[in-house]
Amino acid sequence: MNAESPLVLVVDDEPQLLRFLTAALKSHDYRVMTAETAGEGERLILSHRPDAILLDLGLPDRDGLEVVAHVRGWCDTPIIVISARGKEDDKVEALEAGANDYLTKPFGTRELIARIRVALRNRFQASPASPVVEFGDVRVDLEDRSVTRRGERVHLTPNEFKLLAALVRHPGKVLTHNQLLREVWGSANLQQTHYLRVYMNQLRYKLEEDPARPRHLQTELGVGYRLVEP
Repeated sequence: MNAESPLVLVVDDEPQLLRFLTAALKSHDYRVMTAETAGEGERLILSHRPDAILLDLGLPDRDGLEVVAHVRGWCDTPIIVISARGKEDDKVEALEAGANDYLTKPFGTRELIARIRVALRNRFQASPASPVVEFGDVRVDLEDRSVTRRGERVHLTPNEFKLLAALVRHPGKVLTHNQLLREVWGSANLQQTHYLRVYMNQLRYKLEEDPARPRHLQTELGVGYRLVEP
């Protein structure tokens, strides 16, 4: 570990979990800071600008959802919620408040490290100046609205392209049903979740090697969808 290692802030009020996560993260070459309250966590975000944040929702001084919404207003650092709240509504609320990902306690170390790596990779590799995004054998050019697979042009309908574009602009991030419906079909269609099922199936048929076992366009059951790199 060195000064160039990514800095992860863990905000949780369980001392035993903080010790466990600190040891696990350090063993994977991350620098770690910890906080047991929302107030302390926000002060550390301001003063140290961590590369990623692990945030519990059940904090003693404030609900973690408020922290997500507040921090997202002035900071684009990836936020991964770690919480015992496992209901779909809790996940949706956190993601729509601005969280990048959500892990329900208890979770495995390997999965946590994988989620952190994805969040960091997407942040560090993000290049708003480049409109071209590639995953697998698919190339998406957001500027000229073209999609190719293995060098061959793929025809997408306008709404198929808008749905795909929403996902590729936020690789690795879970986008909720409401977020996608609002972006593609507008706020008047937030109840039409069947639109997403139909159009996602069409995108998988056109872009995935095995549409029944998608590697890239993946479902977060009851919550939404995400673009995943293999």
